[in-house]
Amino acid sequence: MLRMRAMRSSSRFVPPTHRARSFAKPPDAGAAAGLLAKLAGATCAFSPAPADRPLALYGAGNLGRLARDFLMTVGHVFVMAIDCNARLIARQPYWSGVPVFHPEEVTKTAKDELRVAVSIVTSPYVPVERSLLALGYLDIVPFYDLAESFRSSHPLSNGWFAPPLTAIEQKNAAEVLAHWHDDISRAHHLQFLAWRRLREEWQFAGAPISMGNRFFIPEVAGVLDGNEFLLDAGAHHGSVTEAFVRQTRGAFQRIALIEPDPGNRQRLEERLRSWLPDDERVALYDHVLAEEEAEALFHDGLDYASQISPTGKRRVTTRTLDTLELWPTFVKLHLEGAELAALKGARKTLVACRPIVAATVYHNADGVWRTPLWLMQTLQDYRFLFRCHGWCGTGAVVYAIPSERWTR
Repeated sequence: MLRMRAMRSSSRFVPPTHRARSFAKPPDAGAAAGLLAKLAGATCAFSPAPADRPLALYGAGNLGRLARDFLMTVGHVFVMAIDCNARLIARQPYWSGVPVFHPEEVTKTAKDELRVAVSIVTSPYVPVERSLLALGYLDIVPFYDLAESFRSSHPLSNGWFAPPLTAIEQKNAAEVLAHWHDDISRAHHLQFLAWRRLREEWQFAGAPISMGNRFFIPEVAGVLDGNEFLLDAGAHHGSVTEAFVRQTRGAFQRIALIEPDPGNRQRLEERLRSWLPDDERVALYDHVLAEEEAEALFHDGLDYASQISPTGKRRVTTRTLDTLELWPTFVKLHLEGAELAALKGARKTLVACRPIVAATVYHNADGVWRTPLWLMQTLQDYRFLFRCHGWCGTGAVVYAIPSERWTR
């Protein structure tokens, strides 16, 4: 523990504990507006967690790996990983050289001195926090709250804090809530807002979070046919394209994948060769999508988090989707915060082709109301849905489905 004592700070940040709220059912439009009013101007007790304590990662699954990669990129050392499956995790090559402990194996001294960054979004946060407090841990934060303290060097923005809403912003958010197609969307949107505004974990009976079907919720998967043209923007390593091929059983018209990060694109090309070798229906592009053609800085080499950012070193020319002359029937956008700009640059394509649209909205405050409102005002005779596919405000996706393709 000498290392931890050497890192100890004289002015310690101790985070407050988080609150969970449960509701008996998803809200209708009127109830949603009332809940929004309570969220809009309330004071948030939380803030980004500074990196001024010895750090442990709790959770060594997918997010735990991403957290470790993030900390290595920003040059911040962590002391240990903590996981209920510690013995199994410790044998994995990825965690070689990292001390891995079961939560009950950590000493009292370490529990007193550590800041534990919870790297789990596949289950509710509050029960995890309470279980760690019961074991004697004192300083517990969501990983993304810690990541917020490194925004000057790393653009990861999944953990942003939404400021109080102005009167106009509240009005716009209320308009969005009223125009969702179902009460589940209102429940998920409010759940998303409650975490972003207050770090409160809201749950609505009858509106569970679905972890395994992001971009392919039943309302989307149920209408796909053999004539689909998928535009996979922010393709990363191709997991969405792979799921699309499974969903359509290989019967599709065309797939256009857009991935501007060179490392991601190389991995994507390798995977495509194994999934769809020499398939002339598949094309890969390296464009950086935006609202207009211009120059921008792109921060690459960040795996999932590569994006347009002032922290980037590579200067690129952005493109609009409208200039690519593609005719998609299904547009998926996962652009680390550039989704709204890309949609604005695709207005003509969207209006002419009337595709299904699935856009992530959890990377910046555009998801509070700007992105869904723009879609609602631009796409006529569509059904709009909001679904959360993760906890801690992550995994939120707005879906727009043309009424003529709606089957429910």
